[in-house]
Amino acid sequence: MDPLTQGVLGASLSQSMSKKQNLVIAGVLGLLAAMTPDLDVLIQSQSDPLLFLEYHRQFTHSLLFIPIGSFICALVLYQLFAKKHGFTFKQSWFYCALGYSTHALLDACTSYGTQLFWPLTNERYAWKTVSIIDPLFTLPILILVVLGTWKRNPWFARFAFVWALTYTTLGMIQKERAETVGWQLAKERQHEPIQLEAKPSFANILLWKVIYETKERFYVDAVKVGISVKKYPGESIAKLDVNQDFPWLDQNSQQARDIERFRLFSNGFLAQDPSNQLSIIDVRFSTVPNQINALWSIKLSPTASVDAHVEYTVHRDDSPENRHVFLNMLFE
Repeated sequence: MDPLTQGVLGASLSQSMSKKQNLVIAGVLGLLAAMTPDLDVLIQSQSDPLLFLEYHRQFTHSLLFIPIGSFICALVLYQLFAKKHGFTFKQSWFYCALGYSTHALLDACTSYGTQLFWPLTNERYAWKTVSIIDPLFTLPILILVVLGTWKRNPWFARFAFVWALTYTTLGMIQKERAETVGWQLAKERQHEPIQLEAKPSFANILLWKVIYETKERFYVDAVKVGISVKKYPGESIAKLDVNQDFPWLDQNSQQARDIERFRLFSNGFLAQDPSNQLSIIDVRFSTVPNQINALWSIKLSPTASVDAHVEYTVHRDDSPENRHVFLNMLFE
């Protein structure tokens, strides 16, 4: 999720557990601690463009790291301001732990994938119940936290946290509805999916991207699940076959290993880019939910040395045309 949402959710939990006289400082501790895990984005390498994919939402986001991460936050924040306001280190650590603990669980509600139990497993958990940015989720929490801070009343923060739980539960219901429609679409096409999943499109839980895998292809569709259900049949693409798509690739090369790293990150949803045969795309994400227009990809080179890494590229396709198509789907 975005830093603002992470921060205010952490503040809502820390304020929910605080006394009236501690409300402001407890909220600040929870807010700052809740944003801290995303400092893992600083782990990057100019020579290895996929390094940040491995470390983002990894150890800093593990539930097992909460005591350590929150302790580090408390060490810093206690000295910066909590001590001056009469907090003990134990109190500071407690409120930091509350804020820090919300981060990974909230991230797991999105579709990106979070390693909740690292180092016991590298599995990325993605419950796909909310978008990475959703104003309808964030704004009520923000307003209630601000009101609670202003009124010095922890009940506003408690209502904010209840709203977060309610909205993610509603997202879970919506996801199940979208997946049901996805299975119906597959059945109409006489397909037997190997796997099928739905994820919310940008900033809402009404319009969903449904993607399923058959033996040879990926299929993407959009489904709007409001009072009524509307289907937007989409595109399909052949699954990645490294031996067939890149017959020249040395299987012992770093580029081959990078493909497998990208495969783990993408949960296997990989295909050769139709517009660039040297690139591999992550089929899961696109601006328009029934299109295959990847937001990121890796590019290989036939002339690269055996120890050379792939090139990682982010595609920001926010053209007016795509925005218009997306908004028409969402609001019609």
